[in-house]
Amino acid sequence: MTPPDLNPDPTRFILVGTSHAGNVGAAARAMKVMGFADLVLVAPRFADVLSREETVAMASGAADILVRARIVGTLAEALEGVSHACATAMTPRDFGPPTHAPRACFPALALGTQRVGFVFGSERYGLANEDVYRCHTCLSIPTHPDYGSLNLAQAVQLIASEWREALGGYPVVPRTPDPALADGTAVQGLLDHWQRALVHIGHLDPAAPKKLIPRVNQLLNRAALTQEEVHLLRGIATTLLKQPAGQR
Repeated sequence: MTPPDLNPDPTRFILVGTSHAGNVGAAARAMKVMGFADLVLVAPRFADVLSREETVAMASGAADILVRARIVGTLAEALEGVSHACATAMTPRDFGPPTHAPRACFPALALGTQRVGFVFGSERYGLANEDVYRCHTCLSIPTHPDYGSLNLAQAVQLIASEWREALGGYPVVPRTPDPALADGTAVQGLLDHWQRALVHIGHLDPAAPKKLIPRVNQLLNRAALTQEEVHLLRGIATTLLKQPAGQR
């Protein structure tokens, strides 16, 4: 499968006042797996956070996101070119932009032509009220009412995933091809093989078979056996036929 273009959508992820290098790397990784590439840091704790060993290690293959990332001094600079800013905040404000769950507002937002920016606060304090006021929407990820604290990188992953889904998502590609199912001839051959084996070990009386083999036939039909599974079961029957006659 051809890797998706990392710049297909006008989306920016903005991290304000981050203090843990590992979270920056993990956020970059979360962005890349969802096909986003525009990362901006606002006044991080460490000026060299993008090149720190822990950052690169946690990015785990998303170092290209870090190379393209920018560091700015203020949120106003980070929002340059963004026409719709979404703040992420766990606690509700008594004043500010309307608060929505991501899944509730993303479909309508995705239909527009806005350049969207997602703004995340620091690990310890979240976003300041002044930063939330700069945004058009406040996003609140639905969490358990008794414990709603998300790690920064986890929050980025959730928002990136929901936003990608709203934009159309990516197809799920099977890691392995579907196995070939056994046809009727193969199943009948297996039944005949097992019938001989069951008679051989004394489990089936050919003079009074009752309905054992038809019932096994129905079982195999429900199982939708693959060719490989037929070979496996016939191998067992072959082993049974090698046992002394009448031995169970």
